[in-house]
Amino acid sequence: MARLKTITPRLTDSTGSRVKVVNPSSWRCGKTSSQRGYNYKWQKARERHLLDHPLCVYCARLGRTTAATVVDHVTPHRGDMTLFWDQSNWQSLCKPCHDSVKQAEEAAGLG
Repeated sequence: MARLKTITPRLTDSTGSRVKVVNPSSWRCGKTSSQRGYNYKWQKARERHLLDHPLCVYCARLGRTTAATVVDHVTPHRGDMTLFWDQSNWQSLCKPCHDSVKQAEEAAGLG
């Protein structure tokens, strides 16, 4: 039987255990989460929103009842703090929906 070749890693640009995934031309580049608006004030507003809207809206559309853990911006704010704090632009999502369905929509230009 033939021996399997060892696969060499393709990721080369990393800092510690985190891989850089931010595009250098992105509005996020070089900013901490706090500098992007996700600070103590956001954590309190997020907590309040999840108390008022505890279920994932994507799951609800499919007839499922799932607790939401993420407050998502319906329209990506891309650093616009007016849009960031516009509560009518917030929706509650579960983490799986946020990390798969929502990200796929944005990648397809639907978000």
